[in-house]
Amino acid sequence: MKVSCHLITWGEDLLTGLKEASELGYQACETFTHIALQYENRMEEFKELLANHQFELSALYGGGRFSEKAKQKEVIEYNTRVAKFLAANNSDIIVFGPGGPRNPTGTSLDELKIAAETINEAAKRCYDLGVKACVHPHLWTEIQDENEIDAIMELTDPNYVFFCPDTAHLTKAGMDPVKVMRRYKDRIQYLHLKDVTPDDAVDVEKFPILTGNEALPIFCELGLGTIDFQPVYAFLEEINYNGWVTVEIDKSTSTPYQSLKTCKEFVEEQLGLLVSQK
Repeated sequence: MKVSCHLITWGEDLLTGLKEASELGYQACETFTHIALQYENRMEEFKELLANHQFELSALYGGGRFSEKAKQKEVIEYNTRVAKFLAANNSDIIVFGPGGPRNPTGTSLDELKIAAETINEAAKRCYDLGVKACVHPHLWTEIQDENEIDAIMELTDPNYVFFCPDTAHLTKAGMDPVKVMRRYKDRIQYLHLKDVTPDDAVDVEKFPILTGNEALPIFCELGLGTIDFQPVYAFLEEINYNGWVTVEIDKSTSTPYQSLKTCKEFVEEQLGLLVSQK
């Protein structure tokens, strides 16, 4: 397994994110796709930026509103565009993030059939470019609940459509991540490691952001939340998973640097994964 990190915690500041993540020993990352695409016509500059920090691009987040027939062409073209950027940077993973907002009654089977049709076609376009499309179930979107995941995985072509489980999004949507991952073990090609903030009994010392009555973010640094990652790691070992494990913190409870440091210490000390492979 290889460890990557998402630079989401630095917001639009790609340069500081690369610098600080590199100082911590990380050697691969995701970043916001819209930031990466700013270099679409300056590809050598982007490659040089990564190289200067001894980084590689583990993936980018694609996706879109898959369930709307009227947006099918637009979504397919967008993901093909992102896949071209990835291929040019020697990255072979695009994360298919479903669109929001979520219908309060969930996504109907008819809508899921449209979503699967769009996902299949977009994934084939990506695959032809050497990039694997991995469906990422996400809270507050059209693919959130277990029945929606199952329908999409059943209706899509396993030769082209793969799976990106996110430990926090699966947990917060009421699922056991390992059970879902086991069901689709042959299709897992990428993984987001994320923790869920406790709903109560918060240890204030663990969360420096709490200087008053601030609300904590839903997700938090690895090891500070409620998820037991040992079964997740054991399962990945069991299936001989050798892809990227990407650490992700949407919002820091201290500073972006400290948050990523906390995650590094957790994956190295608790899971035995090395952030630096060199």
